[in-house]
Order: sequence, then C-alpha cells, then structure tokens
Amino acid sequence: MWVWGCVERVSAGLLGGPLAGGGRWNTAVAVGVTAAAGLVVVAVVVSSRRGGLKSPWWRRRRKAPLTAEEWRGLFTPEGKLQDGGVKLVKKVRSGGIEPSIRALVWPFLLGVYSHDSSEAERDAIKAQNRKGYLLLRKHCLRKSAYSMEDSKQSTNKTAGVDPEGGISSEKGEESGCVSPVESEEVPKSPSVEEAISTEEGNPCLSTEQELQDDTSETKPEKMDDSQSSSSSSNEQESEKSDVTHVETSHKDLASVCESSLDDEQESIPRYSCTGGNMDDIELSKAARPVKSARAIEDFETWQRIIRLDAVRANDEWVSYSPSQASVSREKAIESAKAVCLKDYEHLEPYRIYHASRLVAILEAYAIYDQEIGYCQGMSDLLAPLLAVLEEDDEAFWCFAGFMRKARHNFRLDEVGIRRQLNMVARIIKYKDFHLYRHLEMLQAEDCFFVYRMVVVMFRRELTFEQTLCLWEVMWADQAANRAGIAKSSWRRMRLGAPPTDDLLLYAIAASVLQKRKLIIESYSSMDEIIRECNSMAGQLDIWKLLDDAHDLVVTLHDRIE
Repeated sequence: MWVWGCVERVSAGLLGGPLAGGGRWNTAVAVGVTAAAGLVVVAVVVSSRRGGLKSPWWRRRRKAPLTAEEWRGLFTPEGKLQDGGVKLVKKVRSGGIEPSIRALVWPFLLGVYSHDSSEAERDAIKAQNRKGYLLLRKHCLRKSAYSMEDSKQSTNKTAGVDPEGGISSEKGEESGCVSPVESEEVPKSPSVEEAISTEEGNPCLSTEQELQDDTSETKPEKMDDSQSSSSSSNEQESEKSDVTHVETSHKDLASVCESSLDDEQESIPRYSCTGGNMDDIELSKAARPVKSARAIEDFETWQRIIRLDAVRANDEWVSYSPSQASVSREKAIESAKAVCLKDYEHLEPYRIYHASRLVAILEAYAIYDQEIGYCQGMSDLLAPLLAVLEEDDEAFWCFAGFMRKARHNFRLDEVGIRRQLNMVARIIKYKDFHLYRHLEMLQAEDCFFVYRMVVVMFRRELTFEQTLCLWEVMWADQAANRAGIAKSSWRRMRLGAPPTDDLLLYAIAASVLQKRKLIIESYSSMDEIIRECNSMAGQLDIWKLLDDAHDLVVTLHDRIE
C-alpha cells in the first residue's frame, strides 16, 4: 500500500491542499500520477506472479497438440519430414501429440527413424528391426533352456537319477523319486514362446522361416522367377502383419538346447553407445548364447524380478488401448503360457496380457543391453509405451531408444543418478540461493528427496496422460539435439528455449521451486520434504511445470551445461 501513500502525498503537494486553487491542471496531474501508480502495482503483481520463474511463454497455456492432419502435412511426396523435422519438434514441444497418432510420431522422437529418412528407408528399417527383435527373443528362450536344463541335471543328481532317466540309488527306489522331466507338469509348461502368430488372419513367418529367408537372400542367383515372386509376396504379407509374443508351436526343452551351430552364430542386436539412431546399432557377429554360470545366473535373476514386477503392474493404461483392454481370457492365458508367466490367476485378462508383453520385451532388452540387464523401475518406463504401441517389435525399439538416455538411471554404481541429482541441486542453487541455503541447513542439499522422480522420470508423481505429455516434450528436445536442429541461431529462435537432453531435471527443479515457500517456512527435515515430493501425485499442472522448466533452461542453460 506504500504506492498509494506516495500517490496521496504527491497529489496533495500538487493540488496545494483542499483549499488551494489549481484548477483543472492540478486535477489532471493528480489523475496522471494515480494512473502511473496503478501501472506500477500491476507490474509488481505480474513480476511476482510466477514465484520468480518469469518464463517468456508465461502468457500462454498449452497450445493445441499435433493433429493427424498436421502430421500428414509435415511430409514431402517422398515421405521425408519437411524442414528437417523443425516443425515437428516445435509443435510437440509446445502442445504434445494427439493420442491417435502417438504410435506414428514416437519412433521419430525416440530415434527409431531419423528425421531425414524416406518412407522406403523406414520400411527397410522396420523389417530389419523386426528380425532383430525376433533374434533377441530366440536368444532369451535359448538362455532359459540352458538354465532349465542345468536345473534339471542338478535335480537329477539330487534325486539320484542317472543320465538315461533311471533311478540308480537305493534311496530313490525306496522313495519313488521321479525326475522333473518325467513329471506331468514339464510338458505342459511351454519353453519356447517367441514366434510370429499365424492365427486369425495374421499369417506371419516363424522364426525358422525368417532364418531361411535370410539365407535365401544371400544367394539370389539360385532363385527362379516364380520363387522370387513368391518370396516377395510372403515378405510383403509378413511386414503387414502384427508381431506378437505368442508362440504358435510350443517346443520342449530338448529341441531348444539342440539348436544348430548356425543359429548360435547368428548376429543379434546389441546396445552400442555410439550414434544416436537405431541405424547406428551394431550387430555383433561374435554374439553367441553365453553358457557361463555367471551369465545364466544373472539372466535367471532378471527373469524372476521381471515376472514379479509384470504381475504387479497397474492398469492406468486401460483407457488408452481399447483393443488390448478387450483381449479375451483365452488369448491372455495363451500369452502368459508363452512367456512362462505364473501366479496370474487373480488378474483380469487385459492385465495378464499386459504382463506377458512386459515380460517378453524386458527379457529381450536384458539380452540387448547386458550391462544394465533389468532393474526395478524399468517396467514403469515401458508400460506407457505398451499402451500406445501394439506391436512388440516396435515397442521394443522405441523402448531401446528411450533407454539410450534413461539407462544411466539403472547402473549399479549409480554414477548417472548422482550426476543428475547434482545437476538438480545446481539448478536450485543458481535460481534460488535462499532455498538452497535452507536445504543445506537440513542436510538435503544433495537433493536426494527427488531420487524417485529422477529414476522413473516423474512416472509416479504424474497421471498417465501427464506422463505421456512430459515424456513427449522431453523426447522432442532430445530429438532436436540428436538431429542438430538447434545448432544454428535462427533455428534456436524458432524453437524458443534451447533444446536440452536434461529437460526432465529442469522440470524436477521447477517442481521443487514451486514449493519453495512451504519448504522454507514449514519443513525442518529432509524426511518431510521427501513426503511432500511423494505426495505430489495428481497435484501438478504439467504444462505450467514445463513452462517453468523451459524458463530455467533459458536463464541457466549456459551456466549448467
């Protein structure tokens, strides 16, 4: 109110008091001063409205998301993105993506397809990625077979069963012990789950047929015209069909363990730290099924944890995938048996089917990136992708693109987590030193209270739809950097805030800054701050959060990165 006091004093001085004359001129001056004071008050209110986070975009809320019509208009007749993907990135960063086209756009944001690829090139990449995923699934099953075979031999020795299946020990004869291989349960549980479904109008090639096609493609001179046309039609039919993880012919363990040497020497996709696109993934010719006891033990551990997490997965995704939500119980149980899922009887069919897909893709990723394997929390990152992407091979490669950045969250040495927590702390320190000093007094300056936000990328603090919106904007920033879109100054101006690979960390820091008053005035321990962060679920305005995060990028990007 001090502004109004100044106005009154100035007006009184100009008018000379209530009895002084001055006429209209003095009155006009008083009115002018009053108006100027009003503008000052408005400026003060506006400047403090955002709690110190004055984003250049503060006047806008979320813009309209990218629509199907706009998406189609982004491509040239050759199927390439216009303008090197700048329009796509800018649109997604400002408004997200319409749910109906997310499955089409995500592969571009996650590096499965480059922004300058043509439609023909993307078709070839899709076919190659499909074969790579099938090889990974075969490799998973082969490892499972080795593990189960070792378990069988160990049980045979314990029960006194000789290699021919007879009971050699007297104790075994007296007790009537039976080898697990002879029990009725083993033949009933499928050991090989990955192939391509051939039922209900979905004729796909089996894994063995894929390998035969690969062999035939290397010797084109031995194929006559009729064979060539037949092979071409089969490939086109195969590419149009959906890839699922349901096994059409369940084989027993012996047939898997007796895989040919050629199969063992096949190249399978492996994670490569070089390059940013799926095109840069290296196929290691030396990659073979690893039979070492340590490798089998690790894979067994990953399998056990994956299955536990898959069965416990929530069903927030149901409304986003009606086709998966309406799956029949027969199909759901078949998919569960195909991946040897257990303890699912209490689940609804759609949750059984979802859990089976989680198992199949997470096992494949554990083979693809053996340094990371599987850690709890990775299923939280994959689940939203499965709700949008109905083909397992495409979901796998999008997940692999997502994990190219997120994999550092799951390193056993936690180097990646510590780096990110340190960056959040520096953002808070540079933006609000008073808050940072308070965190220091609480011994919380390491920002450990946002640990969960960093690991699962806000997945548990946001609703399902909010998570997708945040991730899409985050992926768009990473895609812009990967494609070199922000290198020139005019492109940076068109994009607004400079793209950053760490937008998530700026968003986490913004969520803490939004609570600064509460933290400073009410909290006296880090445990209280942790409880506050864990209770944010459903309380955050995702677009205001992104707005504040972009403001932090604008003001601190050059100092932080």
